[in-house]
Amino acid sequence: MTSSRIVTALYPGSFDPVTLGHEDIARRTLTVADRVVVGVARTATQAKKPAFSMDDRLAMLEEVFADEDRIECTAFEGLLVDFAREIGADVVVRGLRAVSDFEYEFQMAQMNRELHPGMEFIFLTPDAHLSFLSASLVREVAALGGDVSPFVSPPVLRRLRERFQKQEE
Repeated sequence: MTSSRIVTALYPGSFDPVTLGHEDIARRTLTVADRVVVGVARTATQAKKPAFSMDDRLAMLEEVFADEDRIECTAFEGLLVDFAREIGADVVVRGLRAVSDFEYEFQMAQMNRELHPGMEFIFLTPDAHLSFLSASLVREVAALGGDVSPFVSPPVLRRLRERFQKQEE
């Protein structure tokens, strides 16, 4: 029996900025889902001061995924599971770079499963050469004038340079 139901995956995060690791996870999610919604959280779950506004983060994501019409980018506020219900997500996808990510992500998945028992959570690891990469590291290196071109797409690199050159002036 063949199903024609579209499987929607939600890939949430702050994406401040979107890195090649994020891109890798989102694109690989299309191997298990027909549609991926990249959800940019307006409210951070961890105390971080964003380098980019919500509009800038969404613009970067839209540029990065302009070639893939099955990936949509949008902002959300409030509980992840409420947003997942709103968009009809079947699964939530999270990236795991290292074992240290697992404990936090596992706890969040368990809490979200309690809040929305039907929700499934999938953990993907990035390509090995991207496994150390985080948006925080990219921001820090860029802010200190380092070359982050191996870690982000050209539209993101352009915005990072603009952002941190303005900061220096």
